[in-house]
Amino acid sequence: MFKSLYEISQILNSILDPEKLLEKVMHVAIESVNAERGFIVLTDESGNLKVKVAQQMEGTIEKELSELSQSAFKEMLKTKNPKIFIDAQTAFPEAESVMIKQIKSIACVPLICRNTLLGGIYVDTRTEQVVFDDNTLQFLTAFANIAALAIENAQLYQSIVSENINLKTVLNEWREFPEIISQSEKMKRVYELMNQIIPTDVTVFISGETGTGKELIARAIHYNGYRKNKPFITVNCSAIPQELLESELFGYRKGAFTGATTNRKGLFEAANGGTIFLDEISDLPLPLQPKILRVLQNGEIRRLGDTTNTYVNVRIISATHRNLIEMVKQQKFREDLYYRLIVVKIEVPLLRERLDDIPVLVNYFIKRYSKKLEKKITGISKQALNRLLKHTWPGNIRELENAIECGIVLCKGETIKQDDLEIKTTGSKELSEDKTLAQLEKEDILKRLKRFFGNRKRTAESLGISLRNLQYKLSQWKKDGKRK
Repeated sequence: MFKSLYEISQILNSILDPEKLLEKVMHVAIESVNAERGFIVLTDESGNLKVKVAQQMEGTIEKELSELSQSAFKEMLKTKNPKIFIDAQTAFPEAESVMIKQIKSIACVPLICRNTLLGGIYVDTRTEQVVFDDNTLQFLTAFANIAALAIENAQLYQSIVSENINLKTVLNEWREFPEIISQSEKMKRVYELMNQIIPTDVTVFISGETGTGKELIARAIHYNGYRKNKPFITVNCSAIPQELLESELFGYRKGAFTGATTNRKGLFEAANGGTIFLDEISDLPLPLQPKILRVLQNGEIRRLGDTTNTYVNVRIISATHRNLIEMVKQQKFREDLYYRLIVVKIEVPLLRERLDDIPVLVNYFIKRYSKKLEKKITGISKQALNRLLKHTWPGNIRELENAIECGIVLCKGETIKQDDLEIKTTGSKELSEDKTLAQLEKEDILKRLKRFFGNRKRTAESLGISLRNLQYKLSQWKKDGKRK
């Protein structure tokens, strides 16, 4: 019997599924006292008894429980004292189930944890050779105390798991990305796509002009996903000389080339289990492209000078500011690799397409660089902000960041003035100084509507807004025009 007590103590540390735990508790209880039948009842939130598990019970358990509850079981639960009936037929002469099924002995003990009644265990026997005694009751009482703690722990664990699943479900429905500063409708579409991508392991391609924050989006995908505790490695394919890029990505064996004095892992091996971000993938040399394709297809890499393959588990996110499909047409980029990379595509909108983000970004950069440069800058003047809103931002967010950093350096007071801003206009034209943000938005929408020959659905999609939102704006402008 004491072996069974040890066994139940092991259950406490090994079984956290409530249903499996109850099955095991019932099995151990029956075997340990040589009982034939048994069941476990637990109380629900209303205090009602509910049979959770039963073994070798024929017919309706609730009927037997009802008969017993009129006396022994009910008293046991009320007093929280264990009960044993050596001669059950004498103790329950009017219990139909006891007489018909020739039950000889009955034992029932409460399941108590921290002075709280969880339920009870019932066992019985129908053979003359097995009669319950005080030793049986003593064992079952000790056994029930350990079992009650195990049951409560399992229930608590299950509730935590359920709560965690619910929280994850809510988070998966919508994640905010505090590292990405934006409030525009266009970026909300990007967020929605990211939220769908993050729980998966799909290969992602990010397109957008230089300075739009492609790497920031790649990092957000990695650090909000299940690989977040594994490496995130960035490789700028345009910054590494072609002759060195292969050894950087795949590593090399000792003696593979002059100067290879030791074995060295490549960046794919270093990123194993995590994510590798291949920035400016369009600059990847053609001879290397089949090797990237092999990683995507089979997870295989081969170090320079090696004769065997190594397998890696790496998520690949790639990005470029160039038009890859045009490069495919010009045979400067492999078509099969293109389709492997572009399973899910995220198009990052340009800063000039989401001008309503500029005030938010400006405030963020002012706080960031004021602290870094140890200057007390509290804000920006209206004239300076208007100038920023009228710039076309060919360098996108990176250009805006540099402009604010420079403005903080040149600022003589606590507020950035228009004269503190040094904005280069090479390759771009300033927007009309007489137009408001609302007017600029209206012009952009009408131009796009014309470009798509009046197709409102395509226009809305290109703007990153809903069709309903577009129709509302057009309706309002039409009403404003009639009033005039």
